Amino acid sequence: MDLLNSFWNVIPKLRFQRRVKTILSAIALCCIILWGVPAFALSMNNPRLQTAPIVVDGRGVFRVGSLEEFPARDRAEIINEILDEQVKNGKPLSVEVAEKEGQTTLQVGNTHLLTVTLQDVKKRPGVWSQAQQKNRLNAQAKNWQNILNSALQQAYQERTPSYIKRSLLWSLGIILGAIALYWSLTALRRWLLPPRAQSTQQQKLRLILTCLQLGIGLAAIHAIAGLFPLTRRWRYELWHSLNAPIVPLGEVNWSVFDLFLLLGLTVGLWFAVKWFSDFLTNRILSFAGVDRGIQNTVGLLTQYGLVFLGLLVIFQSLGIDLASLTLIASAFGLGIGFGLQNVASNFISGLIITFDRPIKVGDFVRVGDLVGTVERIGSRSTEIITLDQVSILVPNSRFVDGEVINWSYGNPVSRLRVSVGIAYGSPIPVARKALLEAAKNHPEVLRYPAPQVWLQEFGDSSLNFDLFVWIREPPKQFKIKSELNYRIEASLQQYGIEIPFPQRDLHLRSPQMDEMVATWMRQNASQMEREAYFQRWQVEEEASRISLRDRAESQNEPSDPNAFKLGEEVDIDALVEQMRGENGIEIKDRRYGLSVYPQTFLGSEAVEWLMRTQNSGIKAAIQLGQLLVERGIIHHVLDEHDFKNERLFYRFYQDEEMP
Repeated sequence: MDLLNSFWNVIPKLRFQRRVKTILSAIALCCIILWGVPAFALSMNNPRLQTAPIVVDGRGVFRVGSLEEFPARDRAEIINEILDEQVKNGKPLSVEVAEKEGQTTLQVGNTHLLTVTLQDVKKRPGVWSQAQQKNRLNAQAKNWQNILNSALQQAYQERTPSYIKRSLLWSLGIILGAIALYWSLTALRRWLLPPRAQSTQQQKLRLILTCLQLGIGLAAIHAIAGLFPLTRRWRYELWHSLNAPIVPLGEVNWSVFDLFLLLGLTVGLWFAVKWFSDFLTNRILSFAGVDRGIQNTVGLLTQYGLVFLGLLVIFQSLGIDLASLTLIASAFGLGIGFGLQNVASNFISGLIITFDRPIKVGDFVRVGDLVGTVERIGSRSTEIITLDQVSILVPNSRFVDGEVINWSYGNPVSRLRVSVGIAYGSPIPVARKALLEAAKNHPEVLRYPAPQVWLQEFGDSSLNFDLFVWIREPPKQFKIKSELNYRIEASLQQYGIEIPFPQRDLHLRSPQMDEMVATWMRQNASQMEREAYFQRWQVEEEASRISLRDRAESQNEPSDPNAFKLGEEVDIDALVEQMRGENGIEIKDRRYGLSVYPQTFLGSEAVEWLMRTQNSGIKAAIQLGQLLVERGIIHHVLDEHDFKNERLFYRFYQDEEMP
């Protein structure tokens, strides 16, 4: 099926191509299931397989059954040797029906050829009388007599010069036709495929054309070999050798042809099941809107199940005793218990991931030291694309047995921490202001929840702060953190705050050294040092003023470090004007039941609008809406609810008097 799809894709696509291909593929699959499999099963159980052919010059004319003392193959071999001798003599003899010792026989000249028995004519169960048996045997003998005479007559004619001349002309025509078809396919390949075509579809098309050229050559050889008696004999001997049993499997002896048949049926089953699972996944489940991970799992389970059932049907049809497979199944189970336990564990973990869905395709996750986006969830492993655009296959068991960080699970809004250390003696309020300015000026940092600065510890060489910001796109966290570090460095430098490096104080205990240092300091004190001292005094004065103001503001701050005061950070009047403006929320008359509520908007639409325009998370947007309710700007139309992220009707108070 994949090869047919490759050839189809090379042809210029029409608007209805996909629909027609789907219909034809479905019809072909139904034909294979409803007709091909039962026909194959019946053919494998056909009693003709218990007979042997009678051959004249490489042509099978009829088949004979077995006798009590002779199997069908040995019986046919003796008859074929007699017929070959008669043909090689070159004398046109005829086959006669004779009665010998109460049995119906066939003779060539004075040579006994075969005896017609009930095994040759009785192909249905039932009881025949003696007269019926005699009539059946005579009728069968007459039929075989006519067939053999016609075959022998044709054998004599095929050795005449006129027939040989005519066959040579036919052979020449077949060769020229094969050459013409071969070069036509070569020209078609050059037209469809460029010299350096390396894509998968082009390679499949090249394989199709190569197989067609090989098939043309084999068909020409087969046709020419069938024109001459000698070559036809060689062809039959080759076919007979391929059908000769050489490999015993249980109670059945397998020939080379049987092995190729088993291989072909298995490969055909695999391609048919692969096409059906792809059709189920990409057409039916995808059209139904099923999740991509569940699509892959259902397709994989369907593929394995159909392959297993198909192999059972093929083995049973070819005569393989399924009870003999119990030993292989036991060995396979033992292999899973010892060597394949990791494979089984990963396969079961893949099923758990698909149906429990702790991760999905497109999620941004961390597994151990790996950070990236989930690209594909397979039966044994999961493909993760790292930030370096490298594909890494992770065993599924790591997602079930270990800890996994999934930033995309549920709400993608997450907090990002940036650690900063400043020098001792730096004004802390100024440093806090510099960090907050660096965070608020970044376009991808959410305004709500607002950024926060925490003083975490007094380090050996610095005051260690943590800047917490909220972002909406976790895959960009490393990029945002780098950009924040650039902004923080520039902001600290603007306010004259130093980022320290590890340092140690050296204390000298020598009195003479202390006196020498003091004398040197008095002698080398300069106007520049006094100016530096004066500038430091000004910075400390500014820091003390900022500290007093922050202390006064902190008296009304909530105890929750994540809380923030929306009223002081948002211009309510501007926000209301923006909400009621041209690009604001949709305000219109809305109907609920039999009542009409004029000039209203939905709470869920207002939350979505606030998140988009105010660059905030969902919780902050709901708090903004509740603030508008508390300020007496909006209200629920029935005054029964606070502001909620639901399909509830709200109205501006200034719209109450509007008709």
